[in-house]
Amino acid sequence: MTHLVHSNGTGINAVQVLATGCPDKFQEIIEGLRTFRLTLADIRKPGGNESGIPKRISGLLRANGWMETRIKGDLLITKVAGLGGKSAGRETTEDEEDEADTLEKIETLEKLKKKGFRVEHITRENFLDGHKVDYVKHRVAFDLEWNSKDQTFDRDLYAFRAFHECDLIDAAVLLTRSASLNAVFEKLGPELDGDGKSKTDKNGKPKLLKTKYGASTTWMGKLLYRMNAGRHGGCPVLALGITPNLITDWADYEKEHS
Repeated sequence: MTHLVHSNGTGINAVQVLATGCPDKFQEIIEGLRTFRLTLADIRKPGGNESGIPKRISGLLRANGWMETRIKGDLLITKVAGLGGKSAGRETTEDEEDEADTLEKIETLEKLKKKGFRVEHITRENFLDGHKVDYVKHRVAFDLEWNSKDQTFDRDLYAFRAFHECDLIDAAVLLTRSASLNAVFEKLGPELDGDGKSKTDKNGKPKLLKTKYGASTTWMGKLLYRMNAGRHGGCPVLALGITPNLITDWADYEKEHS
């Protein structure tokens, strides 16, 4: 992954988990990303996160069994309350308090009921609902955010967190644009339409490409502070950034326009 950059301290932990606990799946991601390349035309064409770039990533992973995965579920809560067989108004001893604290661990619910405890089952329906990750295989999750609204990162990180807390994955990888691509967008000039022509605003002026890939879209600068704030919970997440080195015709373009 020499042409990608990874950031944030949690990425070190994620690499350790992936390399030791899920080496085969991690290697599939690495090998797929090693072959990933894009062109200036890919960047200038319309489409956002539905452009050819995400489709190319999909082509690298779907063939190896990386599937879109959703989870949903109810939360079943068992509530145990009461003093059991103890006399009302009598102060409990320290030993009795210790016993009460551990009763649930050592007694069946039926025995607790016989001792006078009130046992109640509460179901919170749809406690988990709609959490989706685009690519999951065994215990590893992967997602790409090329050019969506930056709030999409919140959805991704919370989904990783939910999958991890449900013990469905061990770690996740999130690929997005590195900050170094901003210099590319600055130099490329106008955005193109579906026919390859320059887009213009209502005044007839060219719409600059850098506004399409603005500060409020998905790039590393919008991801890292969310990860530093712990929005992924306890799920180890490796954040990878796409750099200009992956653009096959960028070096030639720079020479021509230097």
